[in-house]
Amino acid sequence: MSLGTFSYPLPANEPVLNYAPGSPEKIAQKKVLAELKKKEADIPMYIGGRAVRTGKKVAIHPPHEKDHVLGYFHEGNKNHVQQAIDAALKAKASWAAMSWENRAAIFLKAADLIATKYRAYMNGTTMLGQSKNIYQAEIDAACEIIDFLRFNVHFLSEIYKQQPISAPGIHNRLEWRPLEGFVLAITPFNFTAIGGNLPTSAAMCGNTVVWKAAHTQVYSAQMFMKVLQEAGLPDGVINLIYVDGPTLGGICFNHPDFAGVHFTGSTGVFNTMWATIGANMGKFKTYPRIVGETGGKDFVLAHKSADPDVVATALARGAFEYQGQKCSAASRAYIPSNIADAVKRKLIDQVSQMKMGTVEDFSNFINAVIDERSYDKLKRYIDRAKKDRGAKILVGGNCDKRKGYFIEPTVIEVRDPKYVTMCEELFGPVLTIYVYDANNFDKALTLVDTTSPYALTGSILAQDREAIELATNRLRNAAGNFYINDKPTGAVVGQQPFGGARASGTNDKAGSMLNLYRWLSARTIKETFNPPTNFRYPFLAEE
Repeated sequence: MSLGTFSYPLPANEPVLNYAPGSPEKIAQKKVLAELKKKEADIPMYIGGRAVRTGKKVAIHPPHEKDHVLGYFHEGNKNHVQQAIDAALKAKASWAAMSWENRAAIFLKAADLIATKYRAYMNGTTMLGQSKNIYQAEIDAACEIIDFLRFNVHFLSEIYKQQPISAPGIHNRLEWRPLEGFVLAITPFNFTAIGGNLPTSAAMCGNTVVWKAAHTQVYSAQMFMKVLQEAGLPDGVINLIYVDGPTLGGICFNHPDFAGVHFTGSTGVFNTMWATIGANMGKFKTYPRIVGETGGKDFVLAHKSADPDVVATALARGAFEYQGQKCSAASRAYIPSNIADAVKRKLIDQVSQMKMGTVEDFSNFINAVIDERSYDKLKRYIDRAKKDRGAKILVGGNCDKRKGYFIEPTVIEVRDPKYVTMCEELFGPVLTIYVYDANNFDKALTLVDTTSPYALTGSILAQDREAIELATNRLRNAAGNFYINDKPTGAVVGQQPFGGARASGTNDKAGSMLNLYRWLSARTIKETFNPPTNFRYPFLAEE
């Protein structure tokens, strides 16, 4: 029963705490890190509100301290996928029928719990499990996930207000229904906030969800699940499982009630999923929604009018924050010849000052890459560059996995703008730069637009306004998030809705209304107050 139209005004972004020496947040965070490291967590799956333990335990190690055991999670199989689907479908009717104000309250409470009681735990599990320094964890596992929850409540309340016009004697209305079936959320290791947003954005719209977190993100995912339970999320609305991709797809993409997938991960995996879904269309009750944010080969283009200090800092931060393991991280840079020497000198100086080590030492800017597979892949690219005559390592290039998966922030200069590290997605602390003729900006624009199949983020650095306008127009399709005189990372919910096109995904813009529309199915209802009683229209009379 509706007793009123309730207001959910535009929220403010959650303030980022600074963790200065002696600050309460720094003291609290250090305490929680020590607490988490002292005990071994036993992490179940969450299916229909139940903690499910299979006995097939997988150890969780900090990437920067691989001999330490944070705990174990219980890996599932195809039976658990089916159980999660069954639980989601069982919970669907009552969840969809729950009043919007009560659904909204759950997610707003979860946001407040993260902002207060669980802030240090969300940060701590992210820092230890995903090797993020405190600042990167704070903007991700605290601020961004809080913003997703609060802003999505506001955005959905605004969508619900959107109604059609009515003619005299008629009343028209729109119902914003959830999708028919269950939604599958598949989340990556690199952002705890993505792990939180992909299942909750769909659930907020009245859908029930099967959530598969990456094995390398389970430690923080289960903490978020605990927050949702404490916030009052009903059993079965979101079901968190730990299975491999083929097992998941084999069940979900053959199920008649599969209604959509919310995905962040590799382009190759997304392409395979899309093909599988397409091949199985005859099995589904409805056309599934396919929403994905995938790979990137994000660029920084400097113009000859750019300030070398600005360029060097944008590259240092954009390429090496969180070890370059952001979908948006600067991976290829185009530097004009007139400022190239100054930019390289300043960039080398900044990178040389970056300390690398564990997350518990807050003075470390660089931590470990996520796992051995990533480490080995990145090392192969670096070793190849060391041998190639057309490549030169300007700084970094050392790798060491004795204690953790440490790769120094590495800058490679190449003579060929189509060199392998200018083209292929690396997903690590490796930046490749190419120096172009400062008087041939037009050619540089063409290179930026055509070198990579991806189109996620990119930036133009210039003081010449005509150059900025030209780049903005020429690179319109080269990046879904485009930055002017800034690094190509750091999108904020409500400020820069995030997503790209081409091989980078469906560009459905997480952190905006656009994304929520994908998890809704509108129904138009027309009511006529005085219906006709005869088929005849006035035009039928001749006189």
